[in-house]
Amino acid sequence: MKDYKMENIKKAYLGSTNPVKLQATKEVLSDYEVIGLNVDSKVSNQPKSDEETLTGAINRAKALPSDGIRIGLEAGVCVELDRLYLVNYGALIGEDDKIYTAGGTRIELPLFVKDKIFNEGMELADIMGEVFKDNDIRKKQGAIGVFTCGLVKRVDIFTHIVKLLYGQYLYDRSK
Repeated sequence: MKDYKMENIKKAYLGSTNPVKLQATKEVLSDYEVIGLNVDSKVSNQPKSDEETLTGAINRAKALPSDGIRIGLEAGVCVELDRLYLVNYGALIGEDDKIYTAGGTRIELPLFVKDKIFNEGMELADIMGEVFKDNDIRKKQGAIGVFTCGLVKRVDIFTHIVKLLYGQYLYDRSK
């Protein structure tokens, strides 16, 4: 006898096993079985532009199994007007292979972060670990949590992006 309930579970794949990204995706897609998988973004470990960060999100989504919706989330930095900003992007690929994209909050990062990324080749997560003595910041509040005194956490940013992605997807399906 087939388990009807199991057959009708909708799947959503996430191109990451990071607990913050999983939490954000599960919060928005509560009607889905969310499955996190480690996939290659095919961009540098520290994306340094909007384009590279968005490309990483799209590549993560493309690398996932196609028997459900596929989501890639990517964090990076970019320089605008000689200021370094934290950026986040996401991509959702629907069952019809249509790609939806969205970007999140931007916050200026301190000058010492810019120097370490561009002059020493460090990743933001490693800088945060070194300076704030916590190597798991990316799995917790993130740099945004540190630099907003906890008012905005990394999960908030990714939850917002997943909402933007899923909202576009639902809008298309409602037409």
